Amino acid sequence: MPDLALENACEGSVIGIDEAGRGPWAGPVTVTALWLNPHHYNQIPGDVDDSKKIKPERCAALATYLAAPPHLHCTISSDVKIIDQLGILKATLVAMAAAVTSLIADLRKAGFAGPCHALVDGNIVPPDMPCPSTAVVRGDARSLSIAGASLIAKHSRDALMHELDSQWPAYGWATNKGYGTRQHQQALAAHGVSPQHRRSFAPIRRLLETVPPHHDKY
Repeated sequence: MPDLALENACEGSVIGIDEAGRGPWAGPVTVTALWLNPHHYNQIPGDVDDSKKIKPERCAALATYLAAPPHLHCTISSDVKIIDQLGILKATLVAMAAAVTSLIADLRKAGFAGPCHALVDGNIVPPDMPCPSTAVVRGDARSLSIAGASLIAKHSRDALMHELDSQWPAYGWATNKGYGTRQHQQALAAHGVSPQHRRSFAPIRRLLETVPPHHDKY
C-alpha cells in the first residue's frame, strides 16, 4: 500500500502526479497533479491505492473526496489531436508540467508559498517542470499523493469516455474506455475510425491503411 514516506522526506509542498489513458486507442489522456494538505494527512481514507486495484464505485468516491478542499489538484486532459500531433508520451509529459504549474499557482494563492517538490509516477521527469521533481517507478503503489492523483485522473477520464460514448455509442467506450478490446475491434471493423480514435496509434493507422477509403466515415 502507498504511504507518505516519500512526501515526508521532501521539503515544502509535495505534489503527486499520475495519468490515465496512455494505452487506449481512443479518447484523451488525462493527467492529475495532487497536493494533499499535510495538516489533514490523518484524515485521508486508508484504502487510497493504485486506481487499477480499486473498484469503480470506490474509485469515484475516493476521487471526489481527494479532489475537494482541504486538498488541491489540477486535472488536464489532452485530446486526440494533441496526442496525434505530439505523440502519446510527449502529450502526457507536457500535460504533467502544465498541471504542476497550475497547481503551484493555486498553492500560492492559498498561502502555501514555500518550495514545492513533485513526485512523478514512472521513470521520466517531464521537461519544463516548474519545481524540483523525482520520477518514482510504480509510484502509485508507493506514494499516497501519486495514488490519489491516479484515482482522480482515472475517474475524470472515465467520465469523459462516458460522454464520448453517448456521441459514438457503437464503440462501447463507456465499458472499454477506449482500450483495444475484442468488442472495440469488431466495432472498428463494422463502423470505421471515428474522430476520437488515435490515428497515430499503430492499430488505428494499420486499419486506415488497409480498409477502403470510403470506410473511414469521418
